[in-house]
Parts: sequence; C-alpha cells; structure tokens
Amino acid sequence: MRHRRPARPATLLAAGLLTLCGVLTLLAGCAPPERIEAAPVTVTATVTTTATATMTVTAEPPTGEPGTAPVPDPVPNAPAPVYEWGPAVDDGPIPGATGTPELDAGGEPERYVIVAGDSFFDVAQRFNLPQQQLLRMNPQVHDFGETVYIGDVLNLDWEKAGIG
Repeated sequence: MRHRRPARPATLLAAGLLTLCGVLTLLAGCAPPERIEAAPVTVTATVTTTATATMTVTAEPPTGEPGTAPVPDPVPNAPAPVYEWGPAVDDGPIPGATGTPELDAGGEPERYVIVAGDSFFDVAQRFNLPQQQLLRMNPQVHDFGETVYIGDVLNLDWEKAGIG
C-alpha cells in the first residue's frame, strides 16, 4: 500500500494565487456603471383661469323631532295549533318506521316494536301522534325520543301510559 505524500508548499501557494486571481476577475465585473450627466431640462407651464359658476344649496329644516319614526301597531302571532289527544291511526310503513304494530281486539294499534332503521319521530308520524303525546304515553323512553333501540316496545294505546 502506497502512502500519499503531503502537498508541497509551492503547490499550495500556486493554487491559492490562481484562486485569488479567479475571484478578482469575477469581482471586476461587479463595478457600478459610470454616471452620465444629463442636460438640464427647462419646463414652462402657462395656466389660464376661467370663471366658474357657484351654486348655493340650502336645506329645508326638518319637521318634527329627529329620530322619531311612526311606531307600527304590533300584530299578534297566529295562535298555536291545538293537538287533541286521540288514538293512534296507522298510516302504513314509512322510512324510519317500517315495523309491524300489534293490534288490539278492535283492530287499533296497541304496541309497536322498534326495528333497525326506526326513529321515534318517524314512529309518531306514522301513527298520526304528536311526538309529545307519544312521549307521555311511553315514560320509559328517555332523551325526548332521541335514543330508541332495536327491540324497544312502544305503547300506542292513548288511554294508558307505559307498557302494561
């Protein structure tokens, strides 16, 4: 295996001088351009004035007190509709209430079992019951009917509360 000899000082000096010359050559092109003095320019402007018409505008003083507008007569809202309690009437399956109700001896819907995809609101819609009435008829349902589960049994008999 051969050992490499260290560079001689003369070689290092020559390389350094060559590098310095290259840098100086590059920097020589970086000098700012020479300034060229421009001849002075004289500008003469002539201004002529013409008479302008003036217009005087006078505003009429406001009548009445400022900031008072006529107050309209309040119009009462229409009264809220009154939903009477009544028996459940099956309008047939709808999206969100697709199960089959259990009927009593008279053929009226008595119970409904929640199936997959059902919601409490849609069950109330299917049986023509206000949601509040269906909630009163089913005290076992919590969270205003937001949480019903598959297999939950809902009472549809308006004359009793709860399942029994």
